[in-house]
Amino acid sequence: MLPGMDAVFRALADPTRRKLLDELFTEDGQTLTALEERLPMTRFGVMKHLRVLEEANLVTTRRRGREKLHFLNPVPIRLVHDRWVSKYAEPWAATLSGLKKSIEEETMQKLPEAGFQLPDGVTVAVFEVFIKTSPERLWEAITDPKLRARYTFGVETHSDYTPGSTYKSSVPGVIDIAEGENTEVDPPRRLVQTFTALWSDDVNAEGPSRVTWEIEPVGEDSCRLTVVHDELPEGANPELYGGWPMILSGLKTLLETGEDLTTPGSLRYSGAAEAA
Repeated sequence: MLPGMDAVFRALADPTRRKLLDELFTEDGQTLTALEERLPMTRFGVMKHLRVLEEANLVTTRRRGREKLHFLNPVPIRLVHDRWVSKYAEPWAATLSGLKKSIEEETMQKLPEAGFQLPDGVTVAVFEVFIKTSPERLWEAITDPKLRARYTFGVETHSDYTPGSTYKSSVPGVIDIAEGENTEVDPPRRLVQTFTALWSDDVNAEGPSRVTWEIEPVGEDSCRLTVVHDELPEGANPELYGGWPMILSGLKTLLETGEDLTTPGSLRYSGAAEAA
């Protein structure tokens, strides 16, 4: 059964589970033992709460040797925001348009699309989303430059997607975004790329990192997409990885509805691309 918004709201309704999410926000990638030490309950109790969070897709897990690490997955919260919070906040936002404009202009210059910040010492960010689509269609949306531009802020990514080939992401004639190498290409299951940001001197100075796309069929008509952005420098600029929740929300929306997200970040370069 695929996690829906009911499962997300149910998971968030419990204060202990919210505490677990707060702990992972503070220090991502923790073991069960580490989380158990932070809560006044038995190991079995922590396991039960983590299971609910995993079923809601709010927590993802990765193996590191014999250890099972737990990571906060902000994508479902982003989807809840896009579906519920943003439309109800709109009337209030209209009355604060002047303040909103001044804040956005200042913030976007510093942290465009940076939705969150990794804790000190953490060098990997893990994101997961369930999408009602086929692996082949999902792979096409990741690798086709025109489709990808519809959920990556208007940015096209061009490559022939063969092992060892290079790629370049940009808004043609407007701005270069990223470049790298396709180190593993296994359609329609797995794509591993190096990632060097180009949109500003600050992010370019962070050096290369790595992005892994993993597609897993689920049930008869859906997929689990996991994106792992790792090999980040300690204290990495949040602009490098903070846009993933919005990107993956836009990808899910596109494949399930055929429509584009209309959040400011999703539309950021669309007008510039049309004018170029």
